[in-house]
Amino acid sequence: MFIAVLAGLVATIAAALVVRGQARRAATAAQAAARARAQREAAAEAEATRLAALAEHQAAMTAVRQDVVAARREQQQRLVDTGRRLDGRAEKVAAAERNLARRVGELEARAEAIDTEHRELDGRRDRSAGLDDDTRRRLAEAMSQLEARAGASRASLVDALGRAWLDDARAAAAARVRAMADPSAGSDPAVDRQARRLLEISAARYQNHFLTERNASFLRLGGQVVSLITGEEGRLHRAIEAAAGVALLVSDDGEAIRLDGLDGVGKEVARRAIGKLVKRPDTVAEARADAEAWALRFRSTLEQEIRALGKKAFSVLGVSKAHPEIVELVGALNYRTSYTQNQWLHAVESSFLCGMMAAELGLDEKLARRATLMHDIGKALTHKIEGSHAVIGADIARRLGEAEVVANAIGSHHADEPPSSAYAYLVAAADAMSGARPGARREQDSGFSTKVEDLERIGRSRRGVDRAHAVHGGRELRVYVREREVDDHGVIELSTDIAAQIAEEMTFPGQIKVTVIRAFEAVSTAS
Repeated sequence: MFIAVLAGLVATIAAALVVRGQARRAATAAQAAARARAQREAAAEAEATRLAALAEHQAAMTAVRQDVVAARREQQQRLVDTGRRLDGRAEKVAAAERNLARRVGELEARAEAIDTEHRELDGRRDRSAGLDDDTRRRLAEAMSQLEARAGASRASLVDALGRAWLDDARAAAAARVRAMADPSAGSDPAVDRQARRLLEISAARYQNHFLTERNASFLRLGGQVVSLITGEEGRLHRAIEAAAGVALLVSDDGEAIRLDGLDGVGKEVARRAIGKLVKRPDTVAEARADAEAWALRFRSTLEQEIRALGKKAFSVLGVSKAHPEIVELVGALNYRTSYTQNQWLHAVESSFLCGMMAAELGLDEKLARRATLMHDIGKALTHKIEGSHAVIGADIARRLGEAEVVANAIGSHHADEPPSSAYAYLVAAADAMSGARPGARREQDSGFSTKVEDLERIGRSRRGVDRAHAVHGGRELRVYVREREVDDHGVIELSTDIAAQIAEEMTFPGQIKVTVIRAFEAVSTAS
């Protein structure tokens, strides 16, 4: 029994060993097959890579060959083109050489001709040398005979002739100066009558009269009000000065304040702030609490009023609105005066007059009013910008998009630039009419006395002047000259020079007429 079990166990083990051997052989065979398959795949991949690389190499070689062929063709074409250009240049060089040879031949021929002419001229000069001596001798004899017949020397005759020519030139120059000083002298009388009629019609049609209040710069307030402003270490005083942009100078007696500055708007800000303290002393505490903000409120309010005044001017004249900066400058003219004439009212008045004249002439009335309304906007900036107010105004108008005819009318109304249209002349005429209107402008007594003294001083400063007097309220200077020292031509020249000196050294409204009088007096005594 045991032997049978043992035999079965041995048989089982033997069978297991056989199965294990078979499994090992099968695994070995599978590994060999997988290894062979992997080698085949690797060989196939390597062959594919080699074939792809070979194809890429062949394509690259083909492209290189094509580039080489194209480069050779291009090089050959360049050589052909270069050869053609060289051939053309060679032809040009050959033609230039032929032209040069021809020019050299021509120059040699001209040089030979010039040498021949020089030889001929030398011969003529030698022959004429003797003739010149004979001619000079005969001329001297003829001159001596002429001097003997004339009873005067050659030098005196030349001097007399020169003086005559000089007198004629002076007379012609004086006539031209007289014509320039009085353009109407050579104009058509009918045209002059029409111009005067136009001015008279416009002046008669305009009936608006303005009652303007003169703003004072010297404020007599009393010591109490002045101390309210300057007290508390001057905080309120400094705040008003900063907001207004003008200086507040206290008088020596402490009773008054003078507004010192050129900005009319700033002076109005200071006047309003001080006026508030005078009318409402109880607001001093409020003002001192925040002096800067309190003072700036007056400037803000005034700026709003200025813009409203500018819009009002455009509305009253029926003119379309302009740039906001121009509108503000027009409104600021209300606080600018010229010889006490309010410039906002002057601008409106001049605009109406210019519009009437333009309508009479068949021109654009609205355009004439627009140009005249803006003609003095530069005066609102003369305290900030150096230069003529006309030039300043014209620059602003051009910068802010106004038409050139408007800008030119602004810039030329005081002859700072040449007028380019009829509107420029009308604006200048309307400006003069408004400024010269009786009562429109006036001078201070002290200024008038100084003006008269300066006029008479300039008149007496010229050679040959006997006396000079300012008449007609300083609008005319009469100069009397000594008739032996100043001739008729010198009178015209003297009046022109004096007028030019007055215009250069003095500032005045309107015009000043210079009259030079040369009187010849013959005195006899009857006995």
